[in-house]
Amino acid sequence: MTGSDLIEKLEAALGKPGAASSDFDLNPDLTLPEGRVLRDAAVLVALMPSTDGAQLVLTKRSSALKHHPGQIAFPGGKRDGDETLATTALREAEEEIGLDRNQVRLIGTLPSHETVTSFQVTPHVAIIDGPFTPVPEAGEVAEVFTVPLEHVLDTRNYVIEGRRWRGRTRHYFVVPYGPYYIWGATARMLRSLAEQVRA
Repeated sequence: MTGSDLIEKLEAALGKPGAASSDFDLNPDLTLPEGRVLRDAAVLVALMPSTDGAQLVLTKRSSALKHHPGQIAFPGGKRDGDETLATTALREAEEEIGLDRNQVRLIGTLPSHETVTSFQVTPHVAIIDGPFTPVPEAGEVAEVFTVPLEHVLDTRNYVIEGRRWRGRTRHYFVVPYGPYYIWGATARMLRSLAEQVRA
């Protein structure tokens, strides 16, 4: 399937309603605290069309970071002041990977995702128009790389794993690609994207 075909399919899928997700989806025995306050955040699910399909842009976080060092993530972060969530996603991508917001075309959003760190994250799906050479922000991003969109849209590529967290085993999705271990919130949001395209 060509990149334009994939993106057309994706745009159609984003127009359909989807269900919100969370880091707790695979852990039904976990009781979330009532009255918890979630902070707004946004990420950019950026796609680069190509003749043999579309590529998804992801980052590997710096190992020097205090939170989630070395993990695979979308460009993104918490909302600043009264900016829109779309602006948050674009600003963070500009800061983290040097993506000029003027060459980004937003095509839709996925339902929000709640993280274990009490963020409510809204993924914004976008197309990068024209050539793009990443410029990683040295303090935050160790590497910028791409994954074929078809890989993350295929639910057969996802597995469920678990590890001990706060005294109990927590389960989560993993969608590995080559040397990259994509797991946790990033994998769960990608799984939501795959499920929405399949619906």
